[in-house]
Amino acid sequence: MGIRIISTGYYVPDKILTNKDLEKMVDTSDEWITQRTGIKERRIASKEQASSDLAYEASKKALEKAGLSPKDIDFIIVATVTPDYSFPSTGCVLQAKLNAREIMALDISAGCSGFLYALALGRGLLYSVPQFNYGLIVGVETLSKIIDWEDRSTCVLFGDGAGAVVIGRHNPDKIKSVYLGGDGRIGDLLILPAGGSKNPASIETVKNRMHYVKMEGREVFKNAVRMMQYSAIKVLELAGLKPDDISWLVLHQANIRIIEATRERLGISKEKVYINIDKYGNTSAASIPIALAEMDEKGLLKEGDIVVMVAFGAGFTWGGIVLEW
Repeated sequence: MGIRIISTGYYVPDKILTNKDLEKMVDTSDEWITQRTGIKERRIASKEQASSDLAYEASKKALEKAGLSPKDIDFIIVATVTPDYSFPSTGCVLQAKLNAREIMALDISAGCSGFLYALALGRGLLYSVPQFNYGLIVGVETLSKIIDWEDRSTCVLFGDGAGAVVIGRHNPDKIKSVYLGGDGRIGDLLILPAGGSKNPASIETVKNRMHYVKMEGREVFKNAVRMMQYSAIKVLELAGLKPDDISWLVLHQANIRIIEATRERLGISKEKVYINIDKYGNTSAASIPIALAEMDEKGLLKEGDIVVMVAFGAGFTWGGIVLEW
């Protein structure tokens, strides 16, 4: 017994924030952002939109494409670093919005690798719990809510969005290999310092702007390049495949230079790498499922295609999954 991705769905907010818009907000330029990141614009959630709202829209599309009702789903896993609340989980909020049954629902926090972690966990649930037949896996972020719009080194990078997949039992298994890793020793390189039990919200934490993302850009970049490349090679080895076997390489959309470095290390052509960072920026856990859903919508994914998904994110976390479409 194995599993497969049955359907996909994605949602991005209506508001578009371009590099030209950012030129009016901070000391930056369209040329600088484009050359260093590959980003031209990103989507921004409204004040009224929480992560669960974006997740709901993406989930509805995925369920409709699967021909399933929310009541058919046996569990929900939401990958996010921008939950609606510390508790209840965004998974439970989404369960209520979908009017699903009283099923298992939870969040995981694995940064930009979150969707891959969640998909691997969902696979494990379908393997180990006989009564589970279908799972809903969502990657969602409203990073605009935790970005310091006065910090030009971070505010140009991130965007909001959600991607969802429905997974179900299938024989043979369409997931060919999984590799996941992490190193908390370098977690301080990318962190939201306040709001948790270490630094609870206070006048001082707000005054010191500790509720915004803090990042050591150069060190994050170096580690991301190294571990994205390693994860891609490792997950292919685990699947018994070579780079020539890849139909599509779907990398976390963090930076065009990281994407290019990973592609070159694998020695595959640009035509096999899906890129949408120019439109959405870095949407963290939503990045890979949005890309998958766009590819699915465009008819790019054909039966039998070998798709390699790789990510690196806060934690630090990293990993890869090889699946056959």
